[in-house]
Amino acid sequence: MKNKAMSAAVVAGAVATAIAGLSGTTSTPAHAQAKEKCYGVSLKGQNDCKAGPGTTCAGSSTVDYQGNAWTLVPKGTCVSMELPDGRKGSLTELPRDLPEA
Repeated sequence: MKNKAMSAAVVAGAVATAIAGLSGTTSTPAHAQAKEKCYGVSLKGQNDCKAGPGTTCAGSSTVDYQGNAWTLVPKGTCVSMELPDGRKGSLTELPRDLPEA
């Protein structure tokens, strides 16, 4: 019986050591990193939410870079994104690239 108890203790110690080693090397999951809403950077149908009047939520933008549709991006990157034709992302809604009514 002593061998079984000793084996269990060794296994438990090894598991605890492995878990402790992992906790120092894991990074923050992508969904937990700081994000911000960035308007005007989504491609058609790829927005996270809000795409203006008459639309629902995620995936409802109808125009590339639609100014009133947003996507979550890493915090601090929105306004520095370079898009085609000199467009930039914005932390607030934009009056550009809106679908025709």
